[in-house]
Amino acid sequence: MIQPFNLKAYLDNNTASPAALHQQYLNHQLVKVLKTTGFDSDYVSAKGAWLYDENNNAYLDFLSGFGVYALGRSHPVVKQALIDAIEMDLPNLVQLDHSLLPGLLARELIKRAHPNLTKVFFTNSGTESIEGAIKFARKATSKERIVGLNHAFHGLSTGSLALNGSNEFKAGFGPLLPKVTHIELGDLKSLENQLKQGDVAGFVVELIQGKGVYMADASYWQEVQELCRKYQTIFIVDEVQTGLGRTGKFFCYEHYQLKPDIVTISKALSGGFIPVGAILMTKEIHSKVFNSMENAVVHSSTFGQNHLAMVAGLATLYVLEGENLIENAQKAGEKLVEKLKKLTEKYEAFNDVRGLGLMIGMSFSEPKSLSLRSKFKLLEAAHKGLFSQLIVSPLYTKHRIITQVAAHNVNIIKILPPLIIQDKEINYFVDALDDVLQDMHKGNSAIYEFGKNLIKTAITSR
Repeated sequence: MIQPFNLKAYLDNNTASPAALHQQYLNHQLVKVLKTTGFDSDYVSAKGAWLYDENNNAYLDFLSGFGVYALGRSHPVVKQALIDAIEMDLPNLVQLDHSLLPGLLARELIKRAHPNLTKVFFTNSGTESIEGAIKFARKATSKERIVGLNHAFHGLSTGSLALNGSNEFKAGFGPLLPKVTHIELGDLKSLENQLKQGDVAGFVVELIQGKGVYMADASYWQEVQELCRKYQTIFIVDEVQTGLGRTGKFFCYEHYQLKPDIVTISKALSGGFIPVGAILMTKEIHSKVFNSMENAVVHSSTFGQNHLAMVAGLATLYVLEGENLIENAQKAGEKLVEKLKKLTEKYEAFNDVRGLGLMIGMSFSEPKSLSLRSKFKLLEAAHKGLFSQLIVSPLYTKHRIITQVAAHNVNIIKILPPLIIQDKEINYFVDALDDVLQDMHKGNSAIYEFGKNLIKTAITSR
């Protein structure tokens, strides 16, 4: 037998820089983006809400891997559960079997769902969950068309990409899934006009849109559900980012007393370790897809029920409840929003804070004062949405806080902190944002010079 693979020694003996490896073998354009925006640090460890670089500088992670790290990073309970699973030498991925762990995780998910959801199909990701939901809706209804929302984001495979409600990711990848129609969030008349044509298999929505943190009120969602029932359209709720406590409830649909026909989840279910996703659905939908022994594997996923993913999911649910993280998400979110709203009263360019739990959007708009307004217009003329990037970048370079601009061409910053955050992290973030906004409103030349450099780099890259 060969000697054990010594990972630590292998990494210690590596002489190439991460940036150089990515430049040569992976995405060289992303390397340029990270360098231009100042996000080109190399992290060597992570724990809880914090990342650490080779100099042991701590970075507050308010992005959570786009929501993957709901439990924070390197959670010891999930890590130990995975170690235990590996050491047990479980008979994984036999395929022609009905292994225990998928059944247990499915049961735990169904316990937490509304009573009409009784069946689960496991996937490897959020986009794969959406792809499956599209197929299931079409098969169950014998209809082809899918309706989605403008500004939506559901993934980047061809089916989920077709559902996305903006064009930023689509150029050059068509033709995409046919018979997909988009309408505006909040427009019930347009929705009914589409559904009453009788050919819509499913209406796919994020209850809080990840790209922009756009929301609608409860009455709208109740009307949506009624229209789907009326016209026999499957109501599909994408909870890939909002699910598992992110919004202060296990599922976001609970805020609106909804009973969707299909719910897709992923991200946080992984515990931050093993990719996993799931499609929750009614028995009626499931029975129409898997309608005979011949069709028992009419839809499948090779790694969907792998034991490490199932263990990660089970351990994640255990931690969410054992540490009261869903309740903490609600309370911490309320506290954070309250403090951020005070900053909107202090700074004229900061005009709105919205969200639920720890999925929060901060919106910025043209200032009223002449000097600030002229700078804002200059930035926006060069590249729409650049103003918000001039907040995200110094939050990182000056205060070591990771956030993101919420979408293309908008002045909205989204934060997705891990659900474990406490007053320390909340106050650190609010104080840092206060400092950055103060610099911007004072006309700090370094910030606006950085903006000019971003513009020059963008023009050069084209």
